Amino acid sequence: MTMIRPNGVYAPQGDTALLLESLARERLARGARTLDLCTGTGVLAIAAARRGARATAADIAPAAVTAARRNARLRRCRVRVLRGDLAAPVAGERFDLVTANPPYVPAPSPDAPVSGPARAWDAGHDGRLLLDRICRDAPAVLAPDGVLLLVQSSLSGVGDTLAALDAAGLRARVVASREQPFGPVMTARADWFEARGIVAPGTRTERLVVIRAVHAADARMARPRPGRRAVPVADHGPAR
Repeated sequence: MTMIRPNGVYAPQGDTALLLESLARERLARGARTLDLCTGTGVLAIAAARRGARATAADIAPAAVTAARRNARLRRCRVRVLRGDLAAPVAGERFDLVTANPPYVPAPSPDAPVSGPARAWDAGHDGRLLLDRICRDAPAVLAPDGVLLLVQSSLSGVGDTLAALDAAGLRARVVASREQPFGPVMTARADWFEARGIVAPGTRTERLVVIRAVHAADARMARPRPGRRAVPVADHGPAR
């Protein structure tokens, strides 16, 4: 699926594709309420809308909001695209499915203002600036039995995410993973990653994972539906 992507908007790539594959395996009833956080080009929200969902997308970057709206119109998909910080634009609403591909790359200068293209990947000294917030706030936006699908890198603490979701009252597990080489951003920071002990010396790959978390009072772990094919994503740029 070729997407319009202005400068500064994150290009759909390996993590996007992995999240799309997980989305395709979910049972998604027609009219289900879905929310895509950090939507970028809007590709996840569009994929949900094409399956009949009442799709909402949110992003803090004006360029991303514009891109997502244009991409949805081009595909004749009805997607409500809102601008704001994570789930702030939908405060008080509940969703059956929430997807998120947030920035998760550890950054050497966590206190410096993040602007421009780096806003799509820089996420504090440990890469968890947005991950921790999403884990904490997920119960407030999930309907009963609602599902969160969250993609991140092994460099930003998969175990920490699982623990944070558990602390928030969700039942979480890794449902998909893929090894991939560092992109230009991570390659440029590889020495810093080694110095901080984030990766072993010489490591130039990361494991991407999708974590599935269920908001269910009886802690049921509904199994995703096998066999659905994901919407293909064109690679418009290098990995993070």
